[in-house]
Amino acid sequence: MNNFDLHTSVVIGDKTYKANLLEPIDISIPLRSGPNNIHAWYVGDAEFKAVENENWIGDVNRGGAVNFRDIYFNPHGHGTHTECVGHISKEDYTINQCLKQFFFPAQVVTITPENREQDQVITAKQISNIQWSDNVQALIIRTLPNHTSKLNRQYSSSNPPFIDAEAVKLIIQAGINHLLVDLPSIDKEHDEGKLAGHHVFWNYPESAALHRTITEFVFVPNEVIDGSYLLNLQISPFENDAAPSKPVLFKLV
Repeated sequence: MNNFDLHTSVVIGDKTYKANLLEPIDISIPLRSGPNNIHAWYVGDAEFKAVENENWIGDVNRGGAVNFRDIYFNPHGHGTHTECVGHISKEDYTINQCLKQFFFPAQVVTITPENREQDQVITAKQISNIQWSDNVQALIIRTLPNHTSKLNRQYSSSNPPFIDAEAVKLIIQAGINHLLVDLPSIDKEHDEGKLAGHHVFWNYPESAALHRTITEFVFVPNEVIDGSYLLNLQISPFENDAAPSKPVLFKLV
């Protein structure tokens, strides 16, 4: 199988995109049990725990017939996840209801957030400098520095970089419906609950853009160059505002 390519053509709108499905670029971060995992928003450790009672245990290494675990985690605080407007709405919108298509023309851009007093911010000027690909629907922002410590960083009380709300407006104007970032949020960690970027992106509460999604905690390896890709945005089918997700990029051919 390694000696040939598996090319596919995907028609999105009036344009055809060709990609090699045997060369996926997974930009999700695995969810692990215990402390060696991303932590944000003051959540405790994710936990994978074997089910057990006085007569049975779901752990093969402890005498069980199968591995059978309960998993405790927070979608927003423990790893790559995709969220919908239900994250900020009074209405009970879920990501499983809102995301109905899974392939999108995408663009990877690398940005070094600018210093603004005590903050690091992705600004409107930086977004305005992007040379947009044709018909792009998904934007993946890789921030610098891009160290592998992003795979298990402790973000709580660290004031991570975020995207200025005016920059989010420009992202929408460029036709982006799916925004992916390697940050815990597109908004500032402590902003008095305003979540200005989220409200702008989803146009909430004026007229909620149910088709738009935000994916946080991706990791784009340094060897992945900026440019155009085909994005396959895979989610777990949770009836919740957010769900663990697996965004996968494919190079265009």
